[in-house]
Amino acid sequence: MEQKKKIPFSLRSRGKSFRYAFDGIKAFFKEEHNARIHLAATIIVIILSIVLPATIIEIIALALSIGFVWVAEIFNTAIEKAMDFMSTESASRIKVIKDLSAAAVLVAATVALVIGLLIFIPKIIACIN
Repeated sequence: MEQKKKIPFSLRSRGKSFRYAFDGIKAFFKEEHNARIHLAATIIVIILSIVLPATIIEIIALALSIGFVWVAEIFNTAIEKAMDFMSTESASRIKVIKDLSAAAVLVAATVALVIGLLIFIPKIIACIN
């Protein structure tokens, strides 16, 4: 097996990789409507965390669940775009792949919602009482 030529570390190439990542985030927000929905939900959770003060453990749980949803949605978008690139036809195998990646987002969002409800419902009830 042929070995890859080792490329020396370079700050310029690291900078380019970050630029590509930020380009991806920019494209994600520009092209994906769900990104805006997740952004709105993220902002609401941040505001709730400030208004109804969250403990450090709660903040960690919220941050991890928010990150989980964002990563799932970005992977879902990448998978959908790759499948669309591979075939413009509505193939049943491609549909299953796209449905599975969408299901991952649904699971991540459901887990995040449950975590948010477990954290904020008692705080809201305490404020009402």
